[in-house]
Amino acid sequence: MMSDADRRKAAESLIQAEKTRKPVIQLSKTWPEIVIEDSYAIQGLVNDMKVAAGSKVIGNKIGLTSKAMQQSSQIDEPDYGVLHDYMVVEDGAKVPFENYIVPRVEIELVFVLGKPLKGPGVGLLDVLRATEYVVPAIEIIDARVQNPRKIFDTVADNGAAAGLVIGGRAVGPMDIDLRWVGGLLYRNADIEETGVAAGVLGHPAMGIAWLANKVGRFGTVLEPGRVMLAGSFIRPVWAQKGDTLRADFGSLGSLSVQFV
Repeated sequence: MMSDADRRKAAESLIQAEKTRKPVIQLSKTWPEIVIEDSYAIQGLVNDMKVAAGSKVIGNKIGLTSKAMQQSSQIDEPDYGVLHDYMVVEDGAKVPFENYIVPRVEIELVFVLGKPLKGPGVGLLDVLRATEYVVPAIEIIDARVQNPRKIFDTVADNGAAAGLVIGGRAVGPMDIDLRWVGGLLYRNADIEETGVAAGVLGHPAMGIAWLANKVGRFGTVLEPGRVMLAGSFIRPVWAQKGDTLRADFGSLGSLSVQFV
C-alpha cells in the first residue's frame, strides 16, 4: 500500500505525462508496493486535478471486459475509468496525432442513462430500463505510462481513456438485441478487426451493471445523462499519423476519425 504523499506524486506525474506527451516510468516499478486500491485512488486524484483545472466529468468507461484481456492482465474482473468533456471528438474529425503518445482505437457501444443506477444489486434489466439510448462509438485509448504495463499502471492511468467519438444511429435499449450488434473497424481501406457486442461479458449492458455495483459500495450513483462506454468487443488497433479509422456498425451506421 502506498502513502498518501506517494499517491499524490504518482497522480502529478500522470498529469505531467499527459501534458508533455512523454510517458512516465511504470508506477509499479517506482512503487513496487502498489495495490489496486492505490491505483483507483491515484485515478481519483488525477480526475480531481483535471476538474479543478476546468474539466467536466461526463461519464465512465469500462475496460478489460473479455476473459482473454482479463487473463492477460492477471485479474478476474473489468476495470473502469472516467470520461471528461475534453475527450469528446466529433464524428469525422481530424485530430492532431501529436495530441497523443501511442494512440489506439477500439469500437464499442455507448449507453446514455435516462435514470439513475445505484448498486449493489443492479442487473441487466435494470441497466436496460435506466438507459435512454444506445449509440455506436470509437474509443481512443492512450498510455501515459511506459510499457510493459501492469494492471496497477493502467487503472491509475484512468483505464487509458483518451478520446471518444460518437456517431451512427442511436437506438432504444429494447429496440434490438444488443448482443448481436456487430462492428467492422477499418484502418484506411483495410478491415483490421471485427466483433460482436456479446463479447462484452455476454451482453454489453453487463459492463454498466458491473460498474454500478462496483461504485455503489461507496455510495456513488451513476446519474442520468451519464455517458457510459460499455467495453470494447475487438482488440485495440494502432493508429499512425495520416490514418483514418472507420467503424461500420451495419444498420446502426458508421463513424470515423482521422489522425493528422
